[in-house]
Formats: sequence, C-alpha cells, structure tokens
Amino acid sequence: MADWTTISSLATAGGTLVLAVATFVSTRSANRAARVAERSLLAGLRPVLVQSRLEDRTEKIGFVDNVWLRVDGGGAAVEVTDEAIYLAMSLRNVGSGLGVLHGWDVRVEDLPSMPPPVPPDAFRRLTRDLYVPAGDIALWQGATRDHDDKVRAPLVELIEKRERFAVDLLYGDHEGGQRTITRFSINPRGDEGWFCTAVRHWNLDREDPR
Repeated sequence: MADWTTISSLATAGGTLVLAVATFVSTRSANRAARVAERSLLAGLRPVLVQSRLEDRTEKIGFVDNVWLRVDGGGAAVEVTDEAIYLAMSLRNVGSGLGVLHGWDVRVEDLPSMPPPVPPDAFRRLTRDLYVPAGDIALWQGATRDHDDKVRAPLVELIEKRERFAVDLLYGDHEGGQRTITRFSINPRGDEGWFCTAVRHWNLDREDPR
C-alpha cells in the first residue's frame, strides 16, 4: 500500500528544489544583466584623454599672473621664468563621457624606466576645475612656483637641454568615479616647440586591463 504521506513529502521537497534552482538561475541571470547594464552605463560616462590632433585648433591659455601660452593641436607649451615654470597641453577626449581633471604630476626620470604614478593624494591639485568634453578638445595647464620644489631644478635642466619629460594627469568622470591616470610624454618639436603623446593609462577605480 502506498505511503501517501511519504510521497507527499517527497513531492513537496522536489517542488521546493525545483523552485530553488529556478530562483538561483533567475537571480544569476538578473545579476549578470545588472552587471552588464552597470558596465554599459559606466562606459557611457567614461572619459579617455589623449593628445589632440595636429589639425586641431590652437588654444590660448592664460595663468593667474597674466602669463599667456599658445598651444597648437597635438602640442604642449613650456615657459620658464624667474617666478615659475609654466606648462600646458592640448588634449582630446576619445571617450564617451565628460572628463574632469583632478591633478597632475611632473616626471623627470628617463621615460622607458619611469616608475608607476604616485598615489592620487600626492598629485598636485588644480587651482580651478578643468573639463574635457567627450569627442572634443580642451586644455590642461599647470605651474610650479616654489623654488624649493624638488622637481624644479631637474625640470629646468631638461627644458633647457630640450629633452623629454612626462606629465601624469589624474582625472575621472563627472560623477567623481572611474578615476584614471594618463601619462603624457612631452617631447621637443623642432628648435622651439613641444608636442605631447599619451603613452599609458592606469585605471584606479576598476580592474586594469593589463
């Protein structure tokens, strides 16, 4: 004679197991869809900065002490005075989101052996907000005015010898996330000018592709 109590318990257990499996699969699928949606959203906000094109317009850049530099497309500008070292670059945002610049750091080591960037809190902060629209060009500018700045003497020497140095830019999206460091090599162009080239990107708030 059939034990209907046992059969009923087994049927209930089987139904519960099927429901648990279905719930697990559904949850995994929902989580995967949420991750894909989040990555798509972040990709739509992500800035990626490189040098501007050679045919891009010339930018005129002013500093608070009434010093003005002109920067051609794909170029950089450098000026050394008794008061300060003035630096500027013409940038292009090849990402799909607005780029917000946070800070910068000058690197005077030999580029091939140059170490990774300094921690974000060691970057020099900008005195005003600078933005790089998606698919457009903009500028970066910085100046070091402290004569005791440890980078001043080696930087002046490199500039006078017209030798290469680098600038690391720290930036992110307009929501304050997706922080990235891009290293730009500043190289002499001809007898007087300079040009810049993006040589490496570091992701701070997400997995680095390397």
